[in-house]
Amino acid sequence: MAQLTLCQPVAGRHALPDQRTRVKRIVREIALLAVLFGVYNLGRLISADHAGAAFEHAAELRNLQGRLGLPSEAQVQQLAVQIPDLARAANRYYASVHFPLTAIVLLWLLVRRPAEYVKARWAFASLTGLALIGHLVFPLAPPRMFPQYGWIDTAQLLGQSVYAANADSGLANQFAAMPSLHVGWAFLVAVFLIRTTRSRWRWLWIAHPVVTFAVVVVTANHYWLDGLIAIGLAIPLVLIFDSRRVSRDSPPAGAEQWPTDQWSAGGGAVAASSSSARTR
Repeated sequence: MAQLTLCQPVAGRHALPDQRTRVKRIVREIALLAVLFGVYNLGRLISADHAGAAFEHAAELRNLQGRLGLPSEAQVQQLAVQIPDLARAANRYYASVHFPLTAIVLLWLLVRRPAEYVKARWAFASLTGLALIGHLVFPLAPPRMFPQYGWIDTAQLLGQSVYAANADSGLANQFAAMPSLHVGWAFLVAVFLIRTTRSRWRWLWIAHPVVTFAVVVVTANHYWLDGLIAIGLAIPLVLIFDSRRVSRDSPPAGAEQWPTDQWSAGGGAVAASSSSARTR
């Protein structure tokens, strides 16, 4: 006859983390992200004193983009500024959406999708680290610093700039254009939100990196290659840090593994797992 093993979680053992543990974990993760962001900003400041190389690299990049046949960002910007209030809206998007939205998405993942959050954290940290290497190795002056080629610093013109008028002043490194973290982070935000939500409207998140890419060009903060290289760096990261890549025999994310204490048949509602059936 078939032998049946009955099991049920034992009270007090393998319990889910209580509220205090969850709060501690959230605080710890926020502190970790703050430290990573602080290290990144410190690196940006260290790499800021490379004005000469930054302008030389800008000339090289413009020549490369010309050879690749990419359209002039200045021409795109000139078309955009003819639309009333478009440049002002682009400035606001550039200044107010990038970091706050990324922080909100990471916090939401931490609270609601902890398994996916771990992957997202490492993807964002890896991309930011790669970007820091790029900023150190290849300091780059953004298009807005070259009015002689037709670019307009729309933020300075409209009084909405997050940067100091002089590149040598202020806390931000204005030569950290390659690659564009605005575009890279926006791409990661879209990917992880599409992965972790089930609404049919989730695909609209694709608009975020598309709009961000358009914004950084219209505001003359980045070249085409700044955004394209950021996306190129992000694509392998979202493939590597994919929580859906689990072995077929692994339990679902969040599933608890309960002890296999045996219960009698009269023990109430139980989870039953059959052992090998033997015929006597």
